[in-house]
Amino acid sequence: MTEPNLADPAYAGGADTSAEPAPSPTVRILALANQKGGVGKTTTAINLATALAAVGKRVLLLDLDPQGNASTGIGLDPSQRGRGSYAVLFEGASIADVVRESGIPNLSIVPASVHLAGAEIELVNADDRETRLQRALHNIGSTYDYVLIDCPPSLNLLTLNALVAANGVLVPLQCEFYALEGLSYLVQTVERVQRAYNDKLQVEGVLLTMFDKRNSLSEMVAADVRAHFGDRVFRTVIPRNVRVSEAPSHGVPVLLYDHRSAGAQAYIQLAGELLKREGAKLG
Repeated sequence: MTEPNLADPAYAGGADTSAEPAPSPTVRILALANQKGGVGKTTTAINLATALAAVGKRVLLLDLDPQGNASTGIGLDPSQRGRGSYAVLFEGASIADVVRESGIPNLSIVPASVHLAGAEIELVNADDRETRLQRALHNIGSTYDYVLIDCPPSLNLLTLNALVAANGVLVPLQCEFYALEGLSYLVQTVERVQRAYNDKLQVEGVLLTMFDKRNSLSEMVAADVRAHFGDRVFRTVIPRNVRVSEAPSHGVPVLLYDHRSAGAQAYIQLAGELLKREGAKLG
């Protein structure tokens, strides 16, 4: 199936611009998105959620990726997931109906199940296909301080649901040669969604991942990204780190697997930087 071109003005031409308002001014909903896979998107969703929870923020991790890697990485067995985010999109389930506790204080998860694999096809001809997740999150009130949505590695209708529901987009970007390829398309998509569905949507920040200080290419890519996006790029960079790679196979975030590792410390630093940015906006 050909994916819809979400950056195409014609695609949003018939959009209902009277979308639901944000659930609460105190709830921050961040979509972690990049159409390129393997950039550390899910790893960032898991570990940023854990780091925010560790400092007392009430966090909901919402797995919208049919691969379900965020659910696996948080230690949730497939038998424990139920119908998860699929039920929210297609069965009228509320977040409260499908949420699962992660075993980590302050961190809950809406898991992805195998049913989500066919969701894209089901959404194509569905009514209100762009705003289903937004309506569900509108009803969470002040239950959470942060909702982090792990999007699929493509700009499809699942990702569109996340963008319509979110206040901000966090873009993980691997420090490699083709890092900037496609990023402008993602930013363009965010701008289209902002105009057509969600005028509150902003690029929260670009996060450099898999940074290898021994490799001059990483330094060059980082400099190039900062030149293009300025202060929208987080000062924190996530290093290439073996502990970060190992943690998912143990079903735990790297902060629990080895909190002293460079990767864990980087995610703690990222959470602090994000909270500082949020505080500056409120101030």
